[in-house]
Amino acid sequence: MTDRDTSRTLAHPEAAEIRLEGVLHALSDPVRLSIVLDLAGSADDLACSHFDLPVTKSTTTHHFRVLRESGVVRQAYRGTTKLNALRRDDLEALFPGLLDSVLAAAAAEADRLSVPGRPAPGPTRDRYQAAGR
Repeated sequence: MTDRDTSRTLAHPEAAEIRLEGVLHALSDPVRLSIVLDLAGSADDLACSHFDLPVTKSTTTHHFRVLRESGVVRQAYRGTTKLNALRRDDLEALFPGLLDSVLAAAAAEADRLSVPGRPAPGPTRDRYQAAGR
């Protein structure tokens, strides 16, 4: 392995190192929750560029780092693209039902905040349903 290869390897916590408070912190931010909803609704890993977030590029990088370091997502480079995958199996094994509960709560909140005749603020409910929940 060359120095260049090791510099492109991202640190992830082992499953046993994932802490509930870190996961809850990561999921508490609306931008990070939006990322998780997109990942939950996709059968494929998603590139960082896939996400249309209302923040700067440096803030986007920060949000992905929080998700990775908390154990919510796994990131890997494929060429110059950084791909993101939800660590659903690890989270379910450690905290049964937590992720599905958070996603369901996000969908319920979107429904609650919607005004009749207007779409809910953001596609949260649709994203949750697309995730097969």
